[in-house]
Amino acid sequence: MTLLTENGTPGLAVIDGVDVDAVAAAVTGCAGVAALDGGPFGEVVSYLPGRRVTGVVVGDGRVTVQVRSRWGIPAADLAASIIVVLAPLTGHRPVDVVIADIDDPPATLLFPAPACLDPDPGLPPV
Repeated sequence: MTLLTENGTPGLAVIDGVDVDAVAAAVTGCAGVAALDGGPFGEVVSYLPGRRVTGVVVGDGRVTVQVRSRWGIPAADLAASIIVVLAPLTGHRPVDVVIADIDDPPATLLFPAPACLDPDPGLPPV
């Protein structure tokens, strides 16, 4: 969604020199990010005229992004990849990455595997 100014031209979502729409798009484009996260009370948000961008805050010379991670992605790797992706968009500002939640693991078997499916037939039974 592009914000339009009073004369109908596209408006920028710039706060303190940072385009929050570009930041949101870059973060959600990272492979390990399931979604941006606004927190339990929706407190992690940038307010713009007529709308808001959840999960991105620019202020006090910093950029904070809060995300929900995909299952199985190491937190340090995810944070590092987000910081690298955002470097051209945030300039000299530090980027704080908050991993607020993690997706559920992939579905697992509800019942144990049948005994006839020996996982390692080369070893004697225990």
